[in-house]
Amino acid sequence: MKIGTHLYRTIWLADDGWRVQVIDQTRLPFEFATVALSTVQEAAEAIRAMTVRGAPLIGATAAYGMALAMRTDSSDKNLHESALLLRQTRPTAVNLAWALEDMRAHLHKCPPSERTDAAYARAATICDNDIAQCRAIGEHGAGIIKRLWDETKRPKQLNVLTHCNAGWLACVDWGTALAPIYAAYDGGIPVHVWVDETRPRNQGASLTAFELGAHGVPHTVIADNTGGHLMQHDQVHMVIVGSDRTTAHGDVCNKVGTYLKALAAHDNGVPFYAALPSTTIDWTMGSGSEIPIEERDPRELTHIAGRTAAGSIETVQIVPDGSAALNIAFDVTPARYVTGLITERGVCKASRVGLLGLYPERAKEAVE
Repeated sequence: MKIGTHLYRTIWLADDGWRVQVIDQTRLPFEFATVALSTVQEAAEAIRAMTVRGAPLIGATAAYGMALAMRTDSSDKNLHESALLLRQTRPTAVNLAWALEDMRAHLHKCPPSERTDAAYARAATICDNDIAQCRAIGEHGAGIIKRLWDETKRPKQLNVLTHCNAGWLACVDWGTALAPIYAAYDGGIPVHVWVDETRPRNQGASLTAFELGAHGVPHTVIADNTGGHLMQHDQVHMVIVGSDRTTAHGDVCNKVGTYLKALAAHDNGVPFYAALPSTTIDWTMGSGSEIPIEERDPRELTHIAGRTAAGSIETVQIVPDGSAALNIAFDVTPARYVTGLITERGVCKASRVGLLGLYPERAKEAVE
């Protein structure tokens, strides 16, 4: 993604060849800054504190965290303990567990003396694969957008609503839900994006708006509860969201508030798609009710950060003293409300049959 005059991934190796450089997403949109991770503990904290976030990027960061761990101590004991440390950072996104299992299985085959180089090479492959998958998601999703544009007789603009941030900043590059938008926009379709603010951390207002603006895509930030009203007034042509975990039967777990958008879309006949790489599919889980839902610090809900007129970044309290707050981070949209899943292999129905049509090699492990 181009920021100013430079092209960036969200994660890369520093000039010294071993430290891991990431964009500090907690400082966006007002400051573009990077952080160098030197230890597995720093990688774990970057995931936990949401310096990096988004299911694919969490997996990529965990992979490089394992490489940092092997650089310090390549023993079996440290391999196990480092994977456990990273896995405990955030429970909902399945990419984290997937990447750690991939790294663990790969590194167990190597003697300790070769594990550091093998870990860095494998982490780089995971990142490259994520970019290729997201680019393919963009191509498949852009086809849907073009078809909608044609079917609606080419309106002045095609309005797409998205929730949270499932773009370049959530992945290594391109994104999941935003990849089709970028591809369609670059292909000449006049796309306009309704950007949910996405309380309480405001990933839509701070991150999605930032990267859409950097790419030049027209967009408008809206309050989270505005989407239903816009749908009732025919101002939303489709909804595209990302996913932190999708079950083998097509239930989609995503940032809290996604379920309400799906209900509104269903009631108003608006197509609702989830875009995700295959690494986000949990083939061992049949129902979304089984997904562990992360509950985060209530302070994220009771306080908010912003830029003052003087230019300083301040955090202020927005609730009365003594008020309790519940900060649930994700919800589950049942498959029956999902029009389709956009993956790197194509688009399918949100069902076990639909997913296995794209991934037949997963039939044995996909729960009935």
